[in-house]
Amino acid sequence: MLIGEYTHTLDEKKRISLPIKFRKELGNEVVITPGLDQCLFVFPISEWEKISLKLSDTSILQKDPRSFNRHFFGQASVVDVDTNGRILLPERLKGKAGLSKNVVFIGVQSRVEMWDEATWISYRDEIEKGADDLAEKLGSVGIL
Repeated sequence: MLIGEYTHTLDEKKRISLPIKFRKELGNEVVITPGLDQCLFVFPISEWEKISLKLSDTSILQKDPRSFNRHFFGQASVVDVDTNGRILLPERLKGKAGLSKNVVFIGVQSRVEMWDEATWISYRDEIEKGADDLAEKLGSVGIL
C-alpha cells in the first residue's frame, strides 16, 4: 500500500527521485497522467491496467466518460524508473501540475500523487480545516 508524504527536489534535467518507500511497489516502469486538483497521478503498471479496464467499460457515446478518457489516457506517459530510482518527468505533465523545484509525493493507497509543494500545502491546509465535516459525511454513508 502506498501511503505517506515525502518532498523531493526536481533537478534541472526534469529528473526526480521517487521516495524509497514507494519504489518497490511502483516497479521499474510507471504511468504518469494528469490527476485532479492540480496534481499528477503516478500508477504502477499493474494498477494502471486495472483502471484502464474499468474506464474502458464506459460508453463512447456519452460525452463525460469520453472527455475524461481523452484527458486521462491521451496525456498519460509510460516512464522508466532508472537504477537510482529517478524518473524523467515529461515537460507537458510538469507544466500541467505547475511543478517547480520542490515536489511533494503523496501515497494514496494504489497510486502516488505528485504536487507542487506550495499547491500541496495550500490544499492540505484547506482539507484539514474541513476534516471533521468530511468524516461526518463519510460516516453518514456507512464508511468508518
